[in-house]
Amino acid sequence: MKVAIAHDWLVTLGGSELVLRELLRIFPGATVLTLIDKMSDTDRSFVGVERTCTTFLDRVPGVASSYRRFLPLFPAAMSSLQLGEFDLVISNSHAVAKGVRTSSHQLHVCYCLSPMRYAWDLRTQYLRESGLTGGIRGFAANRLLDRLQRWDRANTSRVDSFVTLSQYIADRIARAYGRPSTVIHPPVDVDYFGFDASRRPGSGDYYFTMSRFVPYKRIDLIARAFAQLPDRRLIIAGAGPDVEKIRAAAGPNVELIGRVTRDEAKSLLAGARAFLFAAEDDFGIAPVEAQARGVPVIAYSRGGTLETIRGLDHDEPTGVFFNEQSEAAIAHAVRQFEENAQRIEPTACRVNAERFAERIFRDEFSAFVEREWQSFQVRRRTAS
Repeated sequence: MKVAIAHDWLVTLGGSELVLRELLRIFPGATVLTLIDKMSDTDRSFVGVERTCTTFLDRVPGVASSYRRFLPLFPAAMSSLQLGEFDLVISNSHAVAKGVRTSSHQLHVCYCLSPMRYAWDLRTQYLRESGLTGGIRGFAANRLLDRLQRWDRANTSRVDSFVTLSQYIADRIARAYGRPSTVIHPPVDVDYFGFDASRRPGSGDYYFTMSRFVPYKRIDLIARAFAQLPDRRLIIAGAGPDVEKIRAAAGPNVELIGRVTRDEAKSLLAGARAFLFAAEDDFGIAPVEAQARGVPVIAYSRGGTLETIRGLDHDEPTGVFFNEQSEAAIAHAVRQFEENAQRIEPTACRVNAERFAERIFRDEFSAFVEREWQSFQVRRRTAS
C-alpha cells in the first residue's frame, strides 16, 4: 500500500508536527505532501520527515517568513499536488491539507486538528487583531474568508472519514461540515516529560507559560494579569508575531525568554509552581506536557482543556479553571490555585497526562485506519 500524508506546511515545530511525527511512525516511508517545506534539519530529523512533495509556493523567495500572506493562493496550491499513485491519503489538517484532490480509488482519512480557524469560529478575532474590521480592506478580507469557507466546506466531500483530536473539535466539525468524526486524542510525549516523584503539592518558584505568540493564545492577557500579582514571578517562553504586544504588557515581575528547546522547557516546568493557559484551544498539548511533569495547570474553561484537565470539583484535581478571558479572571484563578494547591497532587497530574501518551494514539489511529481500509475495500468490491 502506498501512503501519502498531506500536511499544511513545514516551517517550525508545533502541535501538528508532533501528530505528523506519530503518523510517520505508523506509516514509515510515507510521502509528505505540503504547501512549503522550510523545516530545519534538526526539526526534520525529530519529526522523521524524509520525502516531501511541495507546491509552487515553495519556490517563492523568503516564503518561510511570509507564507501567511499567500493565504488566497493556499487552496489552488494544495489542489495542485498530484496524488494519483497513492492508495491511502491521510491529511493532517488545520487549514487546507484536507483539500488535496483524491479520487474514488483512494481512501482519504482526515485527522482534522480544526476547521480552518480564520474562516470559521475565530474569524472576528483574526480580523480585529489584524486591524481589518472596517473599510475597504475589511470588506475585502471578509469576502476572501467567505470564499475560503465555501471552498473548505465543499472539499470535505473528498474526505471519506474524519478523525479529530477532541470532542470540542468534533462539535465544530459537525457544525461547519455536517459530518461526524471519531475522537482520537493527539499524541503527547509524556515519557519525555518525566515525572519527578520528589515533587510536592504547591512547590515551585515561579509561574510559567509557553506558546507561539499568536493572537488566540492570549499570552498578553497572562502577562497583564501578573500586574495584579506583583509579588509573583512569571516566565513566558515562546516567539511569534505578538511579541511586541506581550512585551508591552509585561511588568517587572514578568520575564520573556524567547523560544526554548524541549530540554529547556522540561527544565523550566520542573521549577514551575503552575502552568498557565489562556487560549480557547482545540486540545492544548502544552498543558498535558505540564501535567506529565507533575505540574498543575491554570486554564481557560473552554475548548480542549475541559477534556485534559480536572478542575477543583474533581476528587483528584489537576488544575484550576477560569471562566473569562480577562486579567482579573486569571489573577483570581492564581489566587484560588494558591488556596487549594495542597489538594493537587503531582501524581494525579501525571496519571491524568498518561491518558494521552503517544503509544495510545498510535494504537487507536492504526486500528481506525485498518477498519476504514477494510470497509473501503468492501465498498469497492460491491461497486464493481
